[in-house]
Amino acid sequence: MIADEATLARLMAAAQKGDKPAYNVLLSEAGMWLERYFRRRVPPHQLDDLVQDVLMALHAKRNTYDRSRPFLPWLAAIARYRWVDHLRKVYKHESDLLEDNDAYVDSDEDVIEARVSLERLFVHLPSSQAEAIELVKIEGLSIHEASQKTGQSESLVKVNIHRGLKKLSALVEKA
Repeated sequence: MIADEATLARLMAAAQKGDKPAYNVLLSEAGMWLERYFRRRVPPHQLDDLVQDVLMALHAKRNTYDRSRPFLPWLAAIARYRWVDHLRKVYKHESDLLEDNDAYVDSDEDVIEARVSLERLFVHLPSSQAEAIELVKIEGLSIHEASQKTGQSESLVKVNIHRGLKKLSALVEKA
């Protein structure tokens, strides 16, 4: 059985009330959904561990689910955060395995490539968003300093950063 959104939401509501059979079905259906979600995101040998990690997070966070909201976006948010944590752990482990002769060599080339990549992404943003991200996230200015430099209010700088990063994230995920 592949449950739809409404069925999953009903199962979760029943599980929150203590219905164990509904909770078992929910975990099974969520597990299948998570396998499809992660199938293209991680190598096959990491799939089961990541699905189990998300199911444990679902179990731990089940009381935070709001029954008036859809279930799948809530589950997808948990899955996305666990996926990012998983990637951090994997890449940190792989970087720890580097030997001294494989050590990273400082190069201006990487900085230039990164800057070119950023410029290509910033083209898709309004200039106010790109400028706010540049000043705060790249140059390290405070919100107050960026506000003074751009003439935008502090709250507008925050909004521009948030919206710009959200759009950049969507662009990167689509690519």
